Amino acid sequence: MTPAHPKNIAIVGGSLGGLLTGVALKHLRKDLNIRILERNPTPLLHDQGAGVVAGRDVQEFFKEHDRTKTPLTVTSHQRLYLDRSGNVIDRENREQHMTSWDLLYHVLRANFDAVESDYAQPPPPEAYEGTSTYDYGHQVTDIDFQSSDALSIKAKTSKGEDVTFDADILIGADGPSSTIRKFIDSSVQRKYAGYVAWRGTVPETQVSQAATDVFVEKFPFFHTEGIQILAYTIPGHNGTLEPGKRLLNWVWYVNYEEESPEHVELMTDKDGKRHHITLPPGGITERVWERQKKFASDVLPPQFAELVNKTKVPFIQAITDVVSPAALLSKDNRVLLIGDALAGFRPHTAASTNQAALDAMELAKAIDRVLEGADKEEVFKDWEKSVLDYAHSMQQHGVDIGNRR
Repeated sequence: MTPAHPKNIAIVGGSLGGLLTGVALKHLRKDLNIRILERNPTPLLHDQGAGVVAGRDVQEFFKEHDRTKTPLTVTSHQRLYLDRSGNVIDRENREQHMTSWDLLYHVLRANFDAVESDYAQPPPPEAYEGTSTYDYGHQVTDIDFQSSDALSIKAKTSKGEDVTFDADILIGADGPSSTIRKFIDSSVQRKYAGYVAWRGTVPETQVSQAATDVFVEKFPFFHTEGIQILAYTIPGHNGTLEPGKRLLNWVWYVNYEEESPEHVELMTDKDGKRHHITLPPGGITERVWERQKKFASDVLPPQFAELVNKTKVPFIQAITDVVSPAALLSKDNRVLLIGDALAGFRPHTAASTNQAALDAMELAKAIDRVLEGADKEEVFKDWEKSVLDYAHSMQQHGVDIGNRR
Protein backbone atom coordinates (compact mmCIF):
# COMPACT_ATOMS: atom_id res chain seq x y z
CA MET A 1 0.00 0.00 0.00
CA THR A 2 1.12 3.54 -0.67
CA PRO A 3 1.14 6.12 2.12
CA ALA A 4 -2.23 7.66 3.00
CA HIS A 5 -1.18 11.04 1.63
CA PRO A 6 1.27 10.74 -1.28
CA LYS A 7 2.15 14.42 -1.27
CA ASN A 8 5.86 14.20 -2.08
CA ILE A 9 6.38 13.12 -5.68
CA ALA A 10 9.81 12.52 -7.22
CA ILE A 11 10.12 12.26 -11.00
CA VAL A 12 13.35 10.92 -12.47
CA GLY A 13 13.93 12.38 -15.94
CA GLY A 14 13.52 16.02 -16.89
CA SER A 15 12.74 15.72 -20.59
CA LEU A 16 9.23 15.74 -22.05
CA GLY A 17 7.90 12.71 -20.15
CA GLY A 18 8.95 13.98 -16.74
CA LEU A 19 7.76 17.52 -17.46
CA LEU A 20 4.39 16.36 -18.81
CA THR A 21 3.86 14.43 -15.58
CA GLY A 22 5.02 17.29 -13.38
CA VAL A 23 2.77 19.83 -15.09
CA ALA A 24 -0.27 17.54 -15.03
CA LEU A 25 0.19 16.89 -11.31
CA LYS A 26 0.79 20.55 -10.54
CA HIS A 27 -2.32 21.60 -12.45
CA LEU A 28 -4.63 19.03 -10.85
CA ARG A 29 -3.32 19.39 -7.28
CA LYS A 30 -2.18 22.56 -5.54
CA ASP A 31 -0.79 20.73 -2.50
CA LEU A 32 1.92 18.48 -3.92
CA ASN A 33 5.67 18.77 -3.57
CA ILE A 34 6.95 17.73 -6.99
CA ARG A 35 10.67 17.30 -7.62
CA ILE A 36 12.15 16.47 -11.03
CA LEU A 37 15.64 14.96 -10.97
CA GLU A 38 17.49 15.38 -14.30
CA ARG A 39 21.00 14.00 -14.74
CA ASN A 40 22.04 16.49 -17.45
CA PRO A 41 24.41 19.02 -15.84
CA THR A 42 23.00 22.10 -17.62
CA PRO A 43 19.94 24.09 -16.46
CA LEU A 44 18.19 23.52 -19.81
CA LEU A 45 18.26 20.46 -22.02
CA HIS A 46 19.55 21.20 -25.51
CA ASP A 47 17.41 20.85 -28.59
CA GLN A 48 18.55 18.41 -31.26
CA GLY A 49 16.28 19.89 -33.91
CA ALA A 50 13.78 17.08 -33.61
CA GLY A 51 10.26 17.30 -35.01
CA VAL A 52 7.32 15.81 -33.11
CA VAL A 53 3.93 14.72 -34.39
CA ALA A 54 1.41 16.11 -31.91
CA GLY A 55 -1.12 13.31 -31.54
CA ARG A 56 -4.55 13.49 -29.97
CA ASP A 57 -3.36 13.12 -26.38
CA VAL A 58 -0.58 15.70 -26.83
CA GLN A 59 -3.13 18.19 -28.12
CA GLU A 60 -5.53 17.37 -25.28
CA PHE A 61 -2.75 17.75 -22.72
CA PHE A 62 -1.72 21.24 -23.80
CA LYS A 63 -5.31 22.38 -24.22
CA GLU A 64 -5.98 21.32 -20.64
CA HIS A 65 -2.70 22.09 -18.88
CA ASP A 66 -0.78 24.79 -20.76
CA ARG A 67 -1.52 28.02 -18.94
CA THR A 68 0.80 30.00 -21.27
CA LYS A 69 -1.58 29.27 -24.18
CA THR A 70 1.34 29.20 -26.61
CA PRO A 71 0.52 28.19 -30.22
CA LEU A 72 2.31 24.89 -30.78
CA THR A 73 1.64 23.24 -34.10
CA VAL A 74 1.88 23.49 -37.86
CA THR A 75 -0.97 21.72 -39.65
CA SER A 76 -0.12 19.18 -42.33
CA HIS A 77 -3.06 18.91 -44.71
CA GLN A 78 -2.11 15.94 -46.87
CA ARG A 79 -0.08 12.74 -46.89
CA LEU A 80 1.83 12.34 -50.13
CA TYR A 81 3.65 9.30 -51.49
CA LEU A 82 6.42 9.92 -54.02
CA ASP A 83 8.10 7.66 -56.55
CA ARG A 84 11.85 7.64 -57.25
CA SER A 85 11.44 10.43 -59.80
CA GLY A 86 9.65 12.67 -57.29
CA ASN A 87 6.18 12.29 -58.78
CA VAL A 88 3.21 12.10 -56.40
CA ILE A 89 1.79 8.59 -56.86
CA ASP A 90 -0.76 8.70 -54.05
CA ARG A 91 -2.40 11.46 -52.06
CA GLU A 92 -4.48 11.29 -48.87
CA ASN A 93 -6.32 14.29 -47.47
CA ARG A 94 -5.59 13.98 -43.78
CA GLU A 95 -4.84 16.68 -41.22
CA GLN A 96 -2.04 16.10 -38.73
CA HIS A 97 -0.39 18.51 -36.34
CA MET A 98 3.38 18.93 -36.19
CA THR A 99 5.52 20.61 -33.58
CA SER A 100 9.08 20.47 -32.25
CA TRP A 101 10.76 19.02 -29.19
CA ASP A 102 12.30 22.33 -28.18
CA LEU A 103 9.00 24.25 -28.28
CA LEU A 104 7.21 21.64 -26.16
CA TYR A 105 10.13 21.54 -23.70
CA HIS A 106 10.23 25.30 -23.10
CA VAL A 107 6.45 25.60 -22.81
CA LEU A 108 6.46 22.81 -20.22
CA ARG A 109 9.30 24.46 -18.28
CA ALA A 110 7.36 27.74 -18.27
CA ASN A 111 4.40 25.92 -16.75
CA PHE A 112 6.34 23.74 -14.33
CA ASP A 113 9.01 25.97 -12.81
CA ALA A 114 8.44 29.37 -14.46
CA VAL A 115 11.44 29.28 -16.81
CA GLU A 116 11.41 32.32 -19.08
CA SER A 117 12.43 31.97 -22.73
CA ASP A 118 11.77 33.37 -26.17
CA TYR A 119 9.51 30.37 -26.72
CA ALA A 120 7.08 31.07 -23.89
CA GLN A 121 6.66 33.32 -20.88
CA PRO A 122 5.58 31.79 -17.55
CA PRO A 123 1.88 32.13 -16.74
CA PRO A 124 0.76 34.45 -13.93
CA PRO A 125 1.51 32.91 -10.52
CA GLU A 126 -1.29 31.11 -8.69
CA ALA A 127 -1.83 30.37 -5.03
CA TYR A 128 0.06 27.11 -4.55
CA GLU A 129 0.61 25.24 -1.30
CA GLY A 130 3.16 22.81 -2.69
CA THR A 131 6.45 23.15 -4.55
CA SER A 132 7.69 22.35 -8.05
CA THR A 133 11.45 21.93 -8.30
CA TYR A 134 13.64 21.03 -11.26
CA ASP A 135 17.03 19.73 -10.04
CA TYR A 136 19.47 19.39 -12.93
CA GLY A 137 22.78 17.62 -12.60
CA HIS A 138 21.30 14.90 -10.37
CA GLN A 139 22.01 11.27 -11.28
CA VAL A 140 19.96 8.82 -9.18
CA THR A 141 22.22 6.13 -7.75
CA ASP A 142 19.97 4.11 -5.44
CA ILE A 143 16.46 3.70 -4.02
CA ASP A 144 15.97 2.67 -0.37
CA PHE A 145 12.68 0.90 0.39
CA GLN A 146 13.41 0.27 4.08
CA SER A 147 11.04 2.92 5.42
CA SER A 148 7.34 2.07 5.24
CA ASP A 149 6.50 5.78 5.20
CA ALA A 150 8.61 7.05 2.32
CA LEU A 151 11.19 6.09 -0.25
CA SER A 152 14.72 7.37 0.16
CA ILE A 153 16.22 8.37 -3.20
CA LYS A 154 19.96 8.78 -3.40
CA ALA A 155 21.62 10.85 -6.10
CA LYS A 156 25.01 12.23 -7.02
CA THR A 157 25.21 15.78 -8.31
CA SER A 158 27.34 16.93 -11.23
CA LYS A 159 29.61 18.52 -8.58
CA GLY A 160 30.21 15.10 -7.01
CA GLU A 161 28.01 15.67 -3.96
CA ASP A 162 25.86 12.86 -2.52
CA VAL A 163 22.28 13.95 -1.77
CA THR A 164 19.16 12.17 -0.53
CA PHE A 165 15.49 12.94 -1.10
CA ASP A 166 12.40 11.38 0.46
CA ALA A 167 9.31 10.72 -1.63
CA ASP A 168 5.98 8.97 -1.25
CA ILE A 169 5.94 8.05 -4.95
CA LEU A 170 8.81 7.76 -7.43
CA ILE A 171 8.01 8.07 -11.15
CA GLY A 172 10.53 6.79 -13.67
CA ALA A 173 10.33 9.06 -16.72
CA ASP A 174 13.95 8.55 -17.69
CA GLY A 175 13.58 7.13 -21.17
CA PRO A 176 14.12 3.77 -22.90
CA SER A 177 17.39 3.13 -21.00
CA SER A 178 15.62 3.86 -17.69
CA THR A 179 17.86 3.68 -14.62
CA ILE A 180 14.81 3.30 -12.38
CA ARG A 181 13.64 0.26 -14.34
CA LYS A 182 17.11 -1.29 -14.15
CA PHE A 183 17.20 -0.90 -10.36
CA ILE A 184 14.18 -3.17 -10.02
CA ASP A 185 14.14 -5.35 -13.15
CA SER A 186 17.48 -5.55 -14.92
CA SER A 187 16.16 -8.28 -17.25
CA VAL A 188 14.39 -5.69 -19.43
CA GLN A 189 16.97 -4.69 -22.02
CA ARG A 190 16.95 -2.07 -24.78
CA LYS A 191 17.90 -3.76 -28.07
CA TYR A 192 19.11 -2.33 -31.38
CA ALA A 193 16.59 -3.03 -34.16
CA GLY A 194 19.07 -3.13 -37.05
CA TYR A 195 18.66 0.37 -38.48
CA VAL A 196 19.05 4.04 -37.63
CA ALA A 197 17.24 7.28 -38.32
CA TRP A 198 19.24 10.02 -39.97
CA ARG A 199 17.61 13.34 -39.03
CA GLY A 200 17.93 17.01 -39.90
CA THR A 201 16.15 20.27 -40.65
CA VAL A 202 16.31 22.91 -43.39
CA PRO A 203 14.66 26.38 -43.36
CA GLU A 204 11.59 26.26 -45.61
CA THR A 205 12.83 29.23 -47.66
CA GLN A 206 16.04 27.45 -48.64
CA VAL A 207 14.52 24.74 -50.84
CA SER A 208 13.38 24.82 -54.45
CA GLN A 209 9.78 25.29 -55.57
CA ALA A 210 9.60 21.58 -56.44
CA ALA A 211 10.54 20.72 -52.87
CA THR A 212 8.22 23.36 -51.40
CA ASP A 213 5.31 21.87 -53.32
CA VAL A 214 5.62 18.50 -51.54
CA PHE A 215 7.07 19.47 -48.16
CA VAL A 216 5.45 22.66 -46.85
CA GLU A 217 2.39 21.87 -44.72
CA LYS A 218 2.33 18.36 -46.17
CA PHE A 219 3.54 14.96 -44.94
CA PRO A 220 5.42 13.24 -47.82
CA PHE A 221 6.90 9.73 -47.81
CA PHE A 222 9.16 7.69 -50.06
CA HIS A 223 9.45 3.92 -49.65
CA THR A 224 11.64 1.39 -51.40
CA GLU A 225 13.31 -1.82 -50.30
CA GLY A 226 15.38 -1.15 -47.16
CA ILE A 227 14.72 2.61 -47.26
CA GLN A 228 12.05 4.92 -45.91
CA ILE A 229 12.20 8.70 -45.68
CA LEU A 230 9.59 11.25 -44.63
CA ALA A 231 9.40 14.97 -43.91
CA TYR A 232 7.08 17.59 -42.43
CA THR A 233 7.00 21.28 -41.49
CA ILE A 234 7.73 22.22 -37.87
CA PRO A 235 8.05 25.47 -35.90
CA GLY A 236 11.18 27.51 -36.53
CA HIS A 237 13.57 29.50 -34.34
CA ASN A 238 12.17 30.06 -30.83
CA GLY A 239 9.04 28.17 -31.82
CA THR A 240 7.79 30.59 -34.47
CA LEU A 241 4.89 29.37 -36.61
CA GLU A 242 5.19 32.23 -39.11
CA PRO A 243 5.25 31.02 -42.73
CA GLY A 244 8.69 31.55 -44.22
CA LYS A 245 10.41 31.12 -40.84
CA ARG A 246 9.59 27.49 -40.17
CA LEU A 247 11.74 24.38 -40.68
CA LEU A 248 11.40 21.29 -42.84
CA ASN A 249 12.15 18.27 -40.65
CA TRP A 250 13.21 15.00 -42.29
CA VAL A 251 13.74 11.46 -41.00
CA TRP A 252 15.53 8.84 -43.11
CA TYR A 253 15.68 5.20 -42.00
CA VAL A 254 18.72 3.23 -43.18
CA ASN A 255 19.80 -0.33 -42.32
CA TYR A 256 23.14 -1.02 -40.64
CA GLU A 257 24.01 -4.47 -39.37
CA GLU A 258 24.95 -4.27 -35.70
CA GLU A 259 28.71 -3.97 -35.13
CA SER A 260 29.45 -4.14 -38.85
CA PRO A 261 32.33 -1.89 -39.98
CA GLU A 262 29.76 0.52 -41.48
CA HIS A 263 27.79 0.65 -38.23
CA VAL A 264 30.86 1.22 -36.07
CA GLU A 265 32.15 3.96 -38.38
CA LEU A 266 28.72 5.59 -38.48
CA MET A 267 28.39 5.83 -34.71
CA THR A 268 31.94 7.01 -34.04
CA ASP A 269 32.13 10.80 -33.80
CA LYS A 270 34.73 13.31 -34.98
CA ASP A 271 36.69 12.87 -31.74
CA GLY A 272 36.80 9.08 -32.01
CA LYS A 273 34.14 8.49 -29.35
CA ARG A 274 31.74 5.60 -29.98
CA HIS A 275 28.02 6.30 -29.47
CA HIS A 276 25.39 3.58 -29.14
CA ILE A 277 22.02 5.38 -29.20
CA THR A 278 22.36 8.98 -30.41
CA LEU A 279 25.14 10.64 -32.37
CA PRO A 280 24.33 14.30 -31.59
CA PRO A 281 24.40 17.28 -33.95
CA GLY A 282 27.94 18.22 -34.93
CA GLY A 283 29.33 14.76 -34.20
CA ILE A 284 29.12 13.05 -37.58
CA THR A 285 32.45 12.77 -39.38
CA GLU A 286 32.79 14.67 -42.65
CA ARG A 287 33.60 11.49 -44.59
CA VAL A 288 30.45 9.71 -43.39
CA TRP A 289 28.24 12.73 -44.08
CA GLU A 290 29.62 13.34 -47.57
CA ARG A 291 29.05 9.68 -48.41
CA GLN A 292 25.48 9.84 -47.09
CA LYS A 293 24.68 12.95 -49.14
CA LYS A 294 25.92 11.21 -52.29
CA PHE A 295 23.82 8.16 -51.39
CA ALA A 296 20.81 10.45 -51.05
CA SER A 297 21.36 11.82 -54.54
CA ASP A 298 21.67 8.28 -55.92
CA VAL A 299 18.60 6.65 -54.32
CA LEU A 300 16.08 9.28 -53.17
CA PRO A 301 13.52 11.37 -55.05
CA PRO A 302 15.13 14.70 -56.01
CA GLN A 303 13.09 16.69 -53.47
CA PHE A 304 14.27 14.49 -50.59
CA ALA A 305 17.85 14.41 -51.91
CA GLU A 306 17.78 18.22 -51.97
CA LEU A 307 16.59 18.33 -48.37
CA VAL A 308 19.34 16.00 -47.18
CA ASN A 309 22.07 17.82 -49.12
CA LYS A 310 21.02 21.25 -47.79
CA THR A 311 21.08 20.12 -44.14
CA LYS A 312 23.93 21.76 -42.21
CA VAL A 313 23.93 19.80 -38.96
CA PRO A 314 22.38 16.31 -39.14
CA PHE A 315 22.26 13.81 -36.31
CA ILE A 316 21.63 10.08 -35.95
CA GLN A 317 19.39 8.05 -33.64
CA ALA A 318 19.65 4.26 -33.40
CA ILE A 319 16.25 2.55 -33.57
CA THR A 320 15.72 0.30 -30.57
CA ASP A 321 13.07 -1.86 -28.92
CA VAL A 322 12.25 -2.05 -25.22
CA VAL A 323 9.04 -2.80 -23.35
CA SER A 324 8.47 -3.38 -19.64
CA PRO A 325 6.00 -6.04 -18.48
CA ALA A 326 4.79 -3.74 -15.70
CA ALA A 327 4.21 -0.06 -15.01
CA LEU A 328 4.11 -0.58 -11.23
CA LEU A 329 7.55 -1.74 -10.15
CA SER A 330 7.04 -2.29 -6.43
CA LYS A 331 4.43 -4.25 -4.49
CA ASP A 332 3.48 -1.18 -2.47
CA ASN A 333 2.84 0.81 -5.69
CA ARG A 334 5.43 3.44 -4.83
CA VAL A 335 7.57 3.15 -7.97
CA LEU A 336 6.01 3.64 -11.40
CA LEU A 337 7.14 3.92 -15.01
CA ILE A 338 5.73 6.19 -17.70
CA GLY A 339 6.42 7.01 -21.34
CA ASP A 340 9.57 5.68 -22.99
CA ALA A 341 10.73 4.15 -19.71
CA LEU A 342 7.66 1.91 -19.89
CA ALA A 343 7.85 1.18 -23.62
CA GLY A 344 10.17 2.67 -26.21
CA PHE A 345 8.25 2.95 -29.48
CA ARG A 346 9.86 2.89 -32.89
CA PRO A 347 9.39 6.35 -34.39
CA HIS A 348 7.20 5.04 -37.25
CA THR A 349 4.28 5.17 -34.81
CA ALA A 350 4.76 8.92 -34.21
CA ALA A 351 3.39 8.11 -30.76
CA SER A 352 6.23 8.40 -28.25
CA THR A 353 5.27 11.88 -27.01
CA ASN A 354 1.61 10.92 -27.22
CA GLN A 355 2.27 7.99 -24.87
CA ALA A 356 4.00 10.27 -22.37
CA ALA A 357 1.11 12.75 -22.45
CA LEU A 358 -1.48 9.99 -22.02
CA ASP A 359 0.42 8.34 -19.16
CA ALA A 360 0.93 11.68 -17.42
CA MET A 361 -2.73 12.73 -17.60
CA GLU A 362 -4.01 9.35 -16.44
CA LEU A 363 -1.46 9.17 -13.59
CA ALA A 364 -2.34 12.66 -12.36
CA LYS A 365 -6.02 11.66 -12.27
CA ALA A 366 -5.14 8.47 -10.40
CA ILE A 367 -3.11 10.28 -7.74
CA ASP A 368 -5.87 12.86 -7.41
CA ARG A 369 -8.40 10.07 -6.81
CA VAL A 370 -6.17 8.49 -4.15
CA LEU A 371 -5.82 11.81 -2.34
CA GLU A 372 -9.60 12.15 -2.43
CA GLY A 373 -9.94 8.83 -0.61
CA ALA A 374 -10.25 6.16 -3.31
CA ASP A 375 -8.65 2.76 -2.74
CA LYS A 376 -4.97 3.16 -3.64
CA GLU A 377 -4.29 -0.36 -4.85
CA GLU A 378 -7.40 -0.50 -7.02
CA VAL A 379 -6.76 2.92 -8.55
CA PHE A 380 -3.15 2.20 -9.45
CA LYS A 381 -3.95 -1.24 -10.85
CA ASP A 382 -6.58 0.32 -13.11
CA TRP A 383 -4.05 2.96 -14.21
CA GLU A 384 -1.44 0.29 -14.91
CA LYS A 385 -3.79 -1.78 -17.04
CA SER A 386 -4.75 1.27 -19.09
CA VAL A 387 -1.21 2.41 -19.84
CA LEU A 388 0.12 -1.12 -20.40
CA ASP A 389 -2.57 -1.93 -22.94
CA TYR A 390 -1.60 1.16 -24.94
CA ALA A 391 2.16 0.64 -24.48
CA HIS A 392 2.25 -3.00 -25.52
CA SER A 393 -0.07 -2.66 -28.52
CA MET A 394 1.67 0.46 -29.87
CA GLN A 395 5.15 -0.93 -29.29
CA GLN A 396 4.28 -4.06 -31.29
CA HIS A 397 2.69 -1.90 -33.98
CA GLY A 398 5.98 -0.03 -34.36
CA VAL A 399 7.89 -3.30 -34.69
CA ASP A 400 5.46 -4.50 -37.35
CA ILE A 401 5.84 -1.28 -39.36
CA GLY A 402 9.63 -1.40 -39.07
CA ASN A 403 9.76 -5.01 -40.22
CA ARG A 404 7.80 -4.12 -43.37
CA ARG A 405 10.36 -1.51 -44.44
